[in-house]
Amino acid sequence: MSTQTRPSDSAGKTGFQLPKWAGSFGFQIIAALIVGLGLGLLAKYTGSTKEAPNGLGATLQTIGSSYVALLQTAVVPLIFTAVVSSISNLRQVSNAARLAWNTLLWFAITSLIAVLIGIGLGVLLQPGANTGITGEGKAPSSVGNWWAFLTGLFPKNFLGLGASSSVAESGAVTTSVSFNVLQILVIAIAIGVAALKVGKAAEPFLALNASALAVIQKVLWWIIRIAPLGTVGLIGNAVAVYGWDTIGSLGKFAVAIYLGLALVLFVVYPILVRSHGLSIKQYFSGVWPAVQLAFVSRSSVGTLPLTQRVTERSLGVPRAYASFAVPLGATTKMDGCAAIYPAISAIFVAQFFGVQLDFSQYLLIALVSVLGSAATAGTTGAVVMLTLTLSTLGLPLAGVGLLLAIDPILDMGRTAVNVAGQALVPTIVAKRQGILDESLYNAPRNGTPFVDDNNDDDTAATDGTSTDTTPRELQDARA
Repeated sequence: MSTQTRPSDSAGKTGFQLPKWAGSFGFQIIAALIVGLGLGLLAKYTGSTKEAPNGLGATLQTIGSSYVALLQTAVVPLIFTAVVSSISNLRQVSNAARLAWNTLLWFAITSLIAVLIGIGLGVLLQPGANTGITGEGKAPSSVGNWWAFLTGLFPKNFLGLGASSSVAESGAVTTSVSFNVLQILVIAIAIGVAALKVGKAAEPFLALNASALAVIQKVLWWIIRIAPLGTVGLIGNAVAVYGWDTIGSLGKFAVAIYLGLALVLFVVYPILVRSHGLSIKQYFSGVWPAVQLAFVSRSSVGTLPLTQRVTERSLGVPRAYASFAVPLGATTKMDGCAAIYPAISAIFVAQFFGVQLDFSQYLLIALVSVLGSAATAGTTGAVVMLTLTLSTLGLPLAGVGLLLAIDPILDMGRTAVNVAGQALVPTIVAKRQGILDESLYNAPRNGTPFVDDNNDDDTAATDGTSTDTTPRELQDARA
């Protein structure tokens, strides 16, 4: 057998090299945040406004909106294929029903804790008192109520798509296509369950769905890899458009929201992690890349591929279970958007309009937040959840308009907490059920989550090793 020798890699590396940490995803995002902040301030102080952006402001706006548009492009096929695949993967788990029940239970428990923190901060800090702002505000583009939520569960067409037309003053008609993530979720669940019931005859369909999911995730990985560029545009545009003046007028409210988010992310979640015998440091180092992307993209669904990857590879959750729990959480578990934010916002609106809330109404806020999380699915966002809460309490919906000015800034923190919780619950449930790969959970982090699955498979084939990190309990269940 002939061998071929290669020059030492170090022989050709005589020039300057960046340290390893400089190439990590986390460093790139932080660097992009700093650059975006600087460019945003520069645009702001050179006269750029939301109505009339200058060259720099328009560039930042275009970069940011284009990146978000790229993420949203894959939302519909990603949700459908991911949910169908996640349900079909439950066939590989012997205790699937128990895992599903425990997942939903911990979704509710963490949401309840988050909403109680929100109510407590709202009562303690009084964010709606003496705000110094007028009662005029932009009307919300969408309003939530329980009837609309319930009727919205029933798809009007197979893809859950809708179209709306508008006529400009010039007479030009423009038509835009939208989608209802909740309807897509219902369709996907129904088809996934039906495929399980059909059995062997559905295998070709499930194989096609799995292949489609792999292709969609590959495209999303390409989009996620350019997240630092999108971060520059998103952060820069936020600073240029809103600046410090807008934040200052609602400063007390913004502080209350971010304080609540910080308490959940850095107090509640670590307590839950530690109480299950897991390392807090390992949890944060594992989930942090997804949290960073969620912060700048403001999209739980857009972050889904990265969230699922860190949940499997860094936190040690078996793929068969993670592929069910993480997509479900990305569309229904929203501790930031559906718990903390509507609780504090409802109290803000009540205080602003001089409405006294009693104990039963605080309980109603908690109930609505826990049960109505699905109303925030995908792109409907926290505004619909807030209007749902206000309408349930009988509070003026006009109060929503007061808060829209700084909603994008608040949405960054909300989405980051959402994603952290979406990775936390599968980790806790897997630990409680004895299927968590703790050796993988406690393994050193390499600083990047962007190792291709194909490369991993090739390496495993060459080395004669297996890339399946599923614990033995699940491997036995598959046999």
